[in-house]
Amino acid sequence: MSTRFGPGSDEDVAAWVRSLGLDGLVDLHVHFLPEPMLRKVWAYFDQAEEHYGTPWPVHYRLPEDERVAVLRSLGVRCFAPLVYPHKPGMADWLNGWVREFADRTPGAVPTATLYPEPGAASAVESALRAGIRCVKAHVQVGAYDPRDPLLDGAWGALADAGVPVVVHCGHGPKRGDYTGLDVFGEVLARHPRLVAVLAHAGMPEFEAAVELVRRYPRVHLDTTMVGVPFTEWMSPLPSNWPDLLVEIADRVVLGTDFPNIPYPYATQLEAIAGWAADDRLGEPFLRAVLHDTPAKLLSV
Repeated sequence: MSTRFGPGSDEDVAAWVRSLGLDGLVDLHVHFLPEPMLRKVWAYFDQAEEHYGTPWPVHYRLPEDERVAVLRSLGVRCFAPLVYPHKPGMADWLNGWVREFADRTPGAVPTATLYPEPGAASAVESALRAGIRCVKAHVQVGAYDPRDPLLDGAWGALADAGVPVVVHCGHGPKRGDYTGLDVFGEVLARHPRLVAVLAHAGMPEFEAAVELVRRYPRVHLDTTMVGVPFTEWMSPLPSNWPDLLVEIADRVVLGTDFPNIPYPYATQLEAIAGWAADDRLGEPFLRAVLHDTPAKLLSV
């Protein structure tokens, strides 16, 4: 089994990871949600042809305990369970739920989310005091402006704490009211020390995302759904993608969107391994992306 070509299937993942000299994967972009909310998310994906123009069969449509078991079987030793609100009043509820989930689930780091509403800054500050290690901001689903003054204190608190925030601010897979790397770029201009992880590598604005990484030394990209066959037809990577990665190789982190992906987990790892086939990246890049860089961000 070649490390350059990735695992052939989910059954091969754990052994492939060990062949890289790693004790496991650290996945910065995984979703666990309260069951009523998760059922609604899956129902939305069931109508994906209407929303996105293509079917989106959720590959890991399993009970919560089985989903956790799948991650362990894959060798995922640590993951960030991300939650996200789509209307006012949801963030506190989700933050309480995910705190309890992390407490009862080995390998899950405590996370939180935010929404532009009165008290957003104090809620983030409270979550930081409670020991969260990652925050999710979903500009697309939340349909909010990340430049909203109600979020200014929250961004500032996260920047001061150095806690990463995974931000879905790109147009993919569907343009939102306030998506676009130019929009979130204004947040970074105001808070240049923010440890921002651009979800889906800013899909489909990959070059713009790389430019933000170049410009701001604490900005990272995650690999979620990047370069896999499912998204390549609608958001293809630029032909010089390995060239772009070479100079930012230490600021790319593993993300997968498990369990809501329409293909096996191994598919994402194969895409990343394909980038590492470039001799300028190689196995050091794989070890950094799959473990070292996300482990550093999550302080694990």
